[in-house]
Amino acid sequence: METTTRNISVQKITKVAEVLKAIGHPVRLQILSVLEQEEPLSVSDIQSRIEIATEQSLLSHHLIKLKDKGILKCEKNGMNMMYRIADRHVLGIFDCMDQCHMF
Repeated sequence: METTTRNISVQKITKVAEVLKAIGHPVRLQILSVLEQEEPLSVSDIQSRIEIATEQSLLSHHLIKLKDKGILKCEKNGMNMMYRIADRHVLGIFDCMDQCHMF
């Protein structure tokens, strides 16, 4: 059996690991799933759409974590912070999940 080695830079591997770590929580994956369907959304809009019951303060913590890692971006709209996906390529994680036989 022949094996192949991927030629991926350490920098890319590090960045991918950071993104996976940031999205590697059920609430954060739900946030991405909700924003995939509709954006921008406020914290309360996201809270009403995710299936995992989460207090608004904890949800805000998850959103800030995703924003700090560059996965989400936000803008102020009146009294609300509106969130959207910064780069929709991250949504490919859902295709990976669908295709992986481990899940």
